[in-house]
Amino acid sequence: MKVQCLNSSSIKTRNLIKKTFAELINEKKQLNKITVTELVKRAELTRSTFYTHYESIYDVANDYQLQTIEILRSNDIKLHSKEDILNYFSKIIECLKENEETYKLLLSADETLFFFEELKNIANQKIFEALKNSSNDKYLELNISFFMNGVGMEFIKYFRNESKYSLDELLTNINKWFEKLFN
Repeated sequence: MKVQCLNSSSIKTRNLIKKTFAELINEKKQLNKITVTELVKRAELTRSTFYTHYESIYDVANDYQLQTIEILRSNDIKLHSKEDILNYFSKIIECLKENEETYKLLLSADETLFFFEELKNIANQKIFEALKNSSNDKYLELNISFFMNGVGMEFIKYFRNESKYSLDELLTNINKWFEKLFN
């Protein structure tokens, strides 16, 4: 991300670039098939405008992902109990809902799967730290990993339109699975 000070005009330009990028990823299905030339032509921008805001097409994809990752990585989110963890899951769903259509478009490309790997790693670490002192389970870390891998796959299926469940239904079931596994 290049522009440090985002004024109203910069925000509008970045949103236009991201919207156009999302349209192209939906059509092309792969990040490496999208060019800056194609994006700026469709968005009716100049190349210099694009490069004022982003270094590359991958930088635009990364912008979407970093926004969510930073919220979930935030030090404001402290997990000390199982209730905190359930609230954390709600926060993850809330973040994903805010950009739901964009994530559906982005996750149609295989190159963006590192995003969900990063989300899973953050969640694994936070959940383990919250439960490690109250659990005698020597397989706690492994169980959390299995749990979060399953959750991650359900999210990927959802955002690729391969799931018959809504995000709210996924959240309800995530909470149920969590209670069963970690009670």
